[in-house]
Order: sequence, then structure tokens, then C-alpha cells
Amino acid sequence: MASKIKIYFLGTSAQIPTAKRNHSAVFLSYEGENILVDCGEGTQRQFRKARLNPCKVTRILISHWHSDHVLGIPGLLSTLALSGYNKTLYIYGPKGTKEFMRDLLKVFNFQKKYEIIVEETNGGKFYETNNFYLESSRMHHGIPTNAYSFIIKDKLRLDKRKIKKSKLPFGPLLKKLKEGKDIIYGGKKYKSSDFVYGERGKKISVVFDTLINEKIVPFVKDSDILICDSSFSSENSEDAKEHLHLTAKQCGEIAKKAKANKLILTHISQRYENNIKGLLDDAKSVFKNVAIAEDLSELEI
Repeated sequence: MASKIKIYFLGTSAQIPTAKRNHSAVFLSYEGENILVDCGEGTQRQFRKARLNPCKVTRILISHWHSDHVLGIPGLLSTLALSGYNKTLYIYGPKGTKEFMRDLLKVFNFQKKYEIIVEETNGGKFYETNNFYLESSRMHHGIPTNAYSFIIKDKLRLDKRKIKKSKLPFGPLLKKLKEGKDIIYGGKKYKSSDFVYGERGKKISVVFDTLINEKIVPFVKDSDILICDSSFSSENSEDAKEHLHLTAKQCGEIAKKAKANKLILTHISQRYENNIKGLLDDAKSVFKNVAIAEDLSELEI
């Protein structure tokens, strides 16, 4: 059975936090990888409230260097140092991230007992394992900004029921079947196609602050989960354009064109705190499978 991806929404507010919403942070957990996308102010406390161990973080992806997305980094790094963190922490971000991280580590001078590796990514695949990969795409927000996708690869699986019925021994023969090779055992030929089936991978895309642009739809195409900046409703579309953000309706249009399975709205402005349904309906006017992220909510796919 395929491993599940767990998604935790640690912070879902826009530039100004509210009593119900902390600054932006999304945490993805999959097979020992624990990836934090943005780290707004107070994120380490959100870890505690969600009953998650921040020392499990393996990678941090930074969308851009506006304060509501990064002010939680110094505190988190300090907490890791004080908590015996002993892994290498990888931090990825758009152009300028190396310089910003150098300055941050100078200003917040804590006793660093672990290695931090900072890399800049300005589009394309930037990390890959046998099971999944990460890719980025540049967005439009006035400063260097990235959207990110976490993609689990398609896999070939052995049908355990058929294997058991065939009484084939575990070992090299089954490995050959999985590789698409036919085998002979006990004088009988066994076709790989009779025992192997394909398992479709999964895709999680995160598009934080950006103006609508032609790169979004192809980048998030076929996402199982699309997490998207919806700082404004379409009634405030001119404000969205002025401040280089998306509207909820634009998020719905993106999800529809990209054939996403589910759209989750986040980066919710305080102006909509008493009219969340209006924001939701704005997106649903063009795409039906929509939800609004709430702080400390969880999702598993």
C-alpha cells in the first residue's frame, strides 16, 4: 500500500495575523521527509499546538522574503539548536535567499550545532529521490518569488494476491517481474504484465503570494491538492492587482484549467474573517471542490 502524504496547515493568514489565523506555514510529511513551506512568525508555537515535533523538519521551502512568510525562521532555528537537532537542514528559496540567510544568521547569533545548507532555485526540479521530487516555478510578486510542487512518482506494484496464488518465491525473480521482465520458474513462463500494475503518483502544489500569470496553470497541472493564495475576493480584484495577489475566483479558474482535484484557499485576509463563506463562494463559482484552510487543520491523501 502506498504511503500517505500528510498536510498540516500551521498558518493561514495574510499579512496581518488574527486571533484565529497565524502567519503562513504549511507542513508536508511523507516517508521520513518533513517539508515546511514558509515559516511565518509564530510557526514554532504552531508546531506545539499541532502536537508536531519541529525537530522532524528536514527541509524548508521559502516562497519569498516578505516578513509574514519568514519571520518565524530565526526562532525555529534557535529552537532546533536548543533541542538537539542533529540532521542537516536544507533551506531552499528564490534568488537572494543565500544572502538573506547569511544576514539572518549574523543578526540572530545562536549556537548552531547542526549544518544548514542553503540553495537557490529559480525554476525546475531542484531535489529528487527514488520516490518523489520537488520543483519550483517563478511567480510575480514584486520580489523574487517561487511556487512549489511536491510530486510522488508513478510506481509499478506487484499484485500480492496473484503472487501468493502463483506460489512464486520472494527474491530476485519477483524483482525481475517488477522490472517488466518475464521469468521462467519450474518450467513455466510467467509474464510480468500478469503480475504488475501501475500506481499513479500524487502532486501537491503550493502557490503563495503572486499576481495572476501564465506560468501558474502549467506548473500546477493535475495537482491532487492545490494550495493557493486567496488574499482577495473578486469584488476586490483591483486591490488584488495593485498588491500583486490572487483572488479566490482566480484560484478557482486556475484549479479548473489545471484539472486539479481539490483546491484549498489560504493566505486569508483579516477583512474576510466574518465573511469566509463569501470567499469560498467566490472560488466555487468556477470550481466546486474547494475548501478554506484553517489553522491546525490536517489533510491526508
